[in-house]
Amino acid sequence: MAGTKLAQEYNAQASDYEAFTITTPIGRLETELYFKALDNPTGHTILDLGGGTGLRARQALERGAKSVDVVDFSAEMIRIGKKEAASDGLSDRIRWHEADVSKPLGHLGLETFYDVVLANWVFDHADSIEVLERMLGNATSYLKPGGRLICVHIENLRSPLLSVNKYGVSLSNLEETPVGLKYWVTLYGTDPPVEFSGSSLEVLYGESLEIYEKFGLENAQRVPLEDTELVMNDMEFWKECVEQPILRFVTAQKRIE
Repeated sequence: MAGTKLAQEYNAQASDYEAFTITTPIGRLETELYFKALDNPTGHTILDLGGGTGLRARQALERGAKSVDVVDFSAEMIRIGKKEAASDGLSDRIRWHEADVSKPLGHLGLETFYDVVLANWVFDHADSIEVLERMLGNATSYLKPGGRLICVHIENLRSPLLSVNKYGVSLSNLEETPVGLKYWVTLYGTDPPVEFSGSSLEVLYGESLEIYEKFGLENAQRVPLEDTELVMNDMEFWKECVEQPILRFVTAQKRIE
């Protein structure tokens, strides 16, 4: 994970990042899938790894979560997130921590355990198995037994749907690595669009969900795209994406020993 360079990419575009979730079809689908995965968070404590501006954290709090700790390596994302949280009256329920989620987090003063850990898009910045395992290790070590991991990452990276701007996102400059693919992401929510680098591992975007079991997680399952109102209300538009999904929401539960 090229931490400093990647953080600079996000710092430079932090003010435009949230627009993607509102102005693009895939961003709106991501939001609905997130709500389905989150279900009812009333009273829950949440750790949001790679939480950026805290959009998903704020949405969880608005739905009844008790508190959220956001960890992100972009100082500008955090600055904007604090401003948005204050505007929404949520500052007293969000704590912000600037750190790389692929590295040890023990110095941050986090809670011992959380009911829910979010890891949205962070795994798409793992450029080696070792980095991915450190990310998953952080996620599961802070998850209470019986608690849930919620994550989203890119799927079907070579899909023709990701070479055009039909749904609001595209990938370019795909380059094979020994363990997966590197690429350039374009999000079309703003003018000019937001762009940043990404890297995904075959062990994650392949068909198997076994990687989660290695870290003491069970009942790993995908959140079906076709069950969302957005898709059901316009099946013709979403048909290709349902048949060949370009994002995958996964939920899994930490095993109770």
